[in-house]
Amino acid sequence: MCIREQTENNERLILADNACFSKDSKGRAVFEEKCEIRTEFQRDRDRIIHSKAFRRLKHKTQVFLSPESDHYRTRLTHTLEVSQIARTVSRALRLNEDLTEAIALGHDLGHTPFGHAGERAISDLTSFPFTHYEQSVRVCEKLEKNGAGLNLTKEVLNGIERHTTGEWAFTLEGRVVRMSDRIAYINHDIDDAVRAGVISENDLPQAVVAALGNTKGERINTLVNSVVKNSKNDILMDKATEKYYNLLHEFLFEAVYKNPVAKSEETKVFGIVEGLFKYYMNNPRKMSQEYMKICENEGKERAVADYIAGMTDHYAITVYSDIYIPKAWSI
Repeated sequence: MCIREQTENNERLILADNACFSKDSKGRAVFEEKCEIRTEFQRDRDRIIHSKAFRRLKHKTQVFLSPESDHYRTRLTHTLEVSQIARTVSRALRLNEDLTEAIALGHDLGHTPFGHAGERAISDLTSFPFTHYEQSVRVCEKLEKNGAGLNLTKEVLNGIERHTTGEWAFTLEGRVVRMSDRIAYINHDIDDAVRAGVISENDLPQAVVAALGNTKGERINTLVNSVVKNSKNDILMDKATEKYYNLLHEFLFEAVYKNPVAKSEETKVFGIVEGLFKYYMNNPRKMSQEYMKICENEGKERAVADYIAGMTDHYAITVYSDIYIPKAWSI
């Protein structure tokens, strides 16, 4: 019996009956021989971590565009925070922690530069709807490894696609990631907003503070405990906790996501993305060869959207400047 088989047997002994067992995976689009050491979901986690898209997350916006301080969240640190919360919940519920971790680490691989402002800009410029969660799946299936994709399991791809809106994932592990993403961003975005001086801790609704906690850590702990204690055949909070979570989300939306101070730079995002989009639509050969293949197979608009979506904030600004900003004359 190889190490992977031992691990698969251990899952049967340790995990809950409603967990997703590695041995029962629905498989990959392209068949591969199994690894002697790692389970299918462990392999998926490793492929995501070693991908180019994962490395680029460190220079992509979470909420605050191009922040001066090193302590603001990026898309990468957000991803790691979601993974940590999701693993805690899965372990407590005796679900498959490897599957949970793989979904969490891959859930934002398709996010654009400039956060949701960049996502909205690309969607406005294309004839097809563009969403970061569908783009994350596309990164895994078609864009990584020069067009070969990562060939992930169906469970991981489904969890990535369903992590934010619409129908929930078909595995409890995927549903844990969706809940953990919500718990992570609402508390960490508040933390960043306080650091930025956009709001203060005293601005938080007092009823929410009394119910969920005074600090970021206390609130996360309250929400995680509610999920662990109330989840059996589905991933749920108790109604009272969910009520205060929703109140906190409403506060965050009005006080931070729509705050003119926090979002002052976002007015420039559409212009940058539009400028890049028009340039590459007119000059598709300026993109790398892998995107030329997408031009041939799926059309120029799809290739340009993929190319811009993969850019980091810094790279998008640099390329835009190179294209549109005159250079100083030098001898």
